[in-house]
Amino acid sequence: MTPERRPEPLRVVFVDHSTERGGAEFALVRLLQTDQAWSPAVMLPPATDGADVFTDSLGGRVPVKHTGPRHVARRQGGSGAIAAARLAVKILASGVSLARMRAVRTADVLVANTTRASVYVALAGALTRTPFAVHIRDLMTPDAIGGTATQLMRRFVLPRAAGVIANSRASLDTVRPYVRTQVIEVIPSPSGLHPVDPATVNVSPAVSRIGLVARIDPWKGQELLLRAFAAACPDGDESLVFFGGPSFGHESFLDELKALAATLGVAERVEFAGHQDDVDAAIAGLDVCVQCSLRAEPLGQNVLQYLAAGKPTIVAGEGGPAEWVVDGENGLVFAPRDVDALAAALRTMIEDLPLRTALARAAASTPSLLTDQEVGERIFNVTERSVSA
Repeated sequence: MTPERRPEPLRVVFVDHSTERGGAEFALVRLLQTDQAWSPAVMLPPATDGADVFTDSLGGRVPVKHTGPRHVARRQGGSGAIAAARLAVKILASGVSLARMRAVRTADVLVANTTRASVYVALAGALTRTPFAVHIRDLMTPDAIGGTATQLMRRFVLPRAAGVIANSRASLDTVRPYVRTQVIEVIPSPSGLHPVDPATVNVSPAVSRIGLVARIDPWKGQELLLRAFAAACPDGDESLVFFGGPSFGHESFLDELKALAATLGVAERVEFAGHQDDVDAAIAGLDVCVQCSLRAEPLGQNVLQYLAAGKPTIVAGEGGPAEWVVDGENGLVFAPRDVDALAAALRTMIEDLPLRTALARAAASTPSLLTDQEVGERIFNVTERSVSA
């Protein structure tokens, strides 16, 4: 049942564990740029190296507060017991710091934007007796997020959540057994979509630029795509473009990719374009778009962006992307982590213009590609229902 509208805006505090440029962080920025009947605030750890995508992007339109211990990306230290103790201390400090914030104490509902933030939010919610909702943007399994995080989510966070927003059916399936609330929705993340008219889709007669839009991170599959490109296009005119910069401690991986491109003999045809503020323009300049993550993507915002732009699209056949792309209908699907399978898909796209054209037009016709405003309205509905769940 949809609750009656409140006379005052819903006071919502969104919590993220990072200030860096990541898919979840950009999704929250886009969400907060939509028009909803809420009064939002954002709670974050201290910025890492001065980087704060929220303050930079929201421009003061939404209050952004920093509290708790600093987030340090991808670093491990000490034995398993010592690392677990440090994590416990950090979780406790983060939760208590949140609970002390006036915005949290007076909020109608808290919303955790990421898995790690969910633990802090659950603790703060317990201390302040404030209902909270969680965004499920990961597959909640030990292989995806680690054993400790999985147990914390299953035993502490999910049973206490008043609302659950999963970005795909695949994500929801990994948490449903541990959720008690009835306020559960599958809603794709705000991805900045501006769906094109299928009738206006134009496909270049020859493939010139093949690209991947994703942060530079080993699990996003840049190495896999680089090897597949070298196998599929060893001496052609095609170029490979990687849009995205390194985040979360993976700066050295960019150097490794450049060295690999040289070793494979394709360095002159590979471009590392870095982070792009204008993702639409980046995708518009590509002839073939690829998603090739090395583990199942919970959603794959880049896939939604490719489809909405009417681009010939290749995806790994697992997780969220497989819910959006049907092989041979609106894209090509290859066996995950298989260089030869990806190379074969690239060759098919390059050599078969009629198929490439049909896939591009069907991509733009993919059902349920929502604008950020439409996504925001659905997310607002869940947060409002969570207050009285």
